Amino acid sequence: MGSWWPLAKFTVSAMGGRPAKTIRVDARHGGTIVEIGADDTEHLWGTIATYELHDFVSMSFHFAPPGVEVTDRSLVEVRFTALSDERTRVTLTQSNWEVFAEQAPMIRGGYVHSWTIIFEQAYKAALGG
Repeated sequence: MGSWWPLAKFTVSAMGGRPAKTIRVDARHGGTIVEIGADDTEHLWGTIATYELHDFVSMSFHFAPPGVEVTDRSLVEVRFTALSDERTRVTLTQSNWEVFAEQAPMIRGGYVHSWTIIFEQAYKAALGG
């Protein structure tokens, strides 16, 4: 994830004015997704609930601007479906918006826009597409 995620745009560090160094993913049930900031500060983005290699991952997920404590997270599910030897459909579903109460519409709108850039541009480009 650290090799293709837009570290200069969609990270806590970037919101603070400096790109993150990387993202560390402990790819297993109960593993964490952690941003390593420019100053080596670690920001927990979420925890993996389900991990099925090559097929499916679900996780709690949310990161907020610097200084904002994250107490609630959405649920992100990503499914990988082979269409051929050279093509895979990636389906991302994000839910559990109700945990954000009155801020849910704003947060959801930000993620909808961001996922388009992250997957349709950055991830696709990293795969050579």
